[in-house]
Amino acid sequence: MALYAIADLHLSLNTDKPMDIFGENWANHDEKIKENWLENITEEDTVLIAGDISWAMRPTESEEDLKWLDSLPGKKIISKGNHDYWWSSITKLNKMFEKTKFLQNNFYSYEDYAICGTRGWPCNLGDRHTEHDKKIFDRECIRLKLSLDEAKKAGYEKLIVMLHYPPTNERFDDSEFTRIVEEYKVEKVIYGHLHGPALNRVLNGRRNDVEYVMTSSDYLNFMPKKILD
Repeated sequence: MALYAIADLHLSLNTDKPMDIFGENWANHDEKIKENWLENITEEDTVLIAGDISWAMRPTESEEDLKWLDSLPGKKIISKGNHDYWWSSITKLNKMFEKTKFLQNNFYSYEDYAICGTRGWPCNLGDRHTEHDKKIFDRECIRLKLSLDEAKKAGYEKLIVMLHYPPTNERFDDSEFTRIVEEYKVEKVIYGHLHGPALNRVLNGRRNDVEYVMTSSDYLNFMPKKILD
């Protein structure tokens, strides 16, 4: 049994959204993900998927993508990304599948770890940070704390956080997200969202006793990354 992570699947089985316009490496990327998944992941494993699952705009349009994902081996824990417009109520989502669960203001367990998280929001935008940005950013910080508090109340000391957006800006400045995970003594933060040239500069490794793991699918060459044995 092992814990893996991969983000930004950008599935479009029921929509016309070819990803190879973003680079040749995205050609038939769903087939690459499936092949790598089947070669490495068993039914006993768990995979964390930090957002941007499907290009669908409505819940009904996302069903084919979600069923495709659920059919792959292992348990999946999914958090929301900025393109997941199909995301409906967490209660409805968590009734859909046995092997696929959705994370929002709650947590899930993996052995003696609690898996917590939220979508996040761009950090330290400076003059570009609008009142709208501040409102969403503050809400996402609250949601992260709610998730972590639920895990703490349940007695978990070992914590892993899923974010879709990076927890810092491109300069790797501290943010409220990095302060929260340090305050709660989170062991690992997995995140995605970045693509293209942005992948040349990512937060990947230990910082202030927290391990940050970049998991955008193209950064991982569409291979789920093992983060715990």
